[in-house]
Amino acid sequence: MRTMIRTILITSLTLSLAGLVWAQEQKKRASPHETTSALVGGSKVTIEYGRPYKKGRDIFGGLEPLGKVWRTGADEATTFTTEKDLMVGKLHVPAGTYGLFTIPDKAGWTLILNKTAKQWGAFKYDQGQDLGRTPMQVKTLEAPVEQLTITIEPKGDTEGTLKITWDRTEASVGLMVH
Repeated sequence: MRTMIRTILITSLTLSLAGLVWAQEQKKRASPHETTSALVGGSKVTIEYGRPYKKGRDIFGGLEPLGKVWRTGADEATTFTTEKDLMVGKLHVPAGTYGLFTIPDKAGWTLILNKTAKQWGAFKYDQGQDLGRTPMQVKTLEAPVEQLTITIEPKGDTEGTLKITWDRTEASVGLMVH
């Protein structure tokens, strides 16, 4: 009986300490994490990502090199989840969860959906696991955006737009449920 009580107490203490350590690590993040979602053609589309700040830095071509795969956020890779099959730009995307990456470039951006959703940034990125890639529209903003922001804007009955804004750049791609 005493052994069982001791085991329960030790297990409870261990779990409590693990929870405290996890909570402290979450507080240490320099970039807060956010989940954004919207209904596009009756299908819930959700994006989870880390939101780094500009902090006076040059972002594209500076902090984030042009022409290279970017995790499109901070910390873990950004995830893209859709409840129904849809088109992301020219890419057919079956219902599911994917890693979302981009390649920022002066000539235009490329959005990448990778079949490995849960991974650490671009460090474990495997191009062989890409579901596919699609071009994005890019425009220069008049005023800089301090914190990386990803939005999903529904449009009409079956369409929407995914927008990524940071610094003086906005990259967007159409969404369409079919």
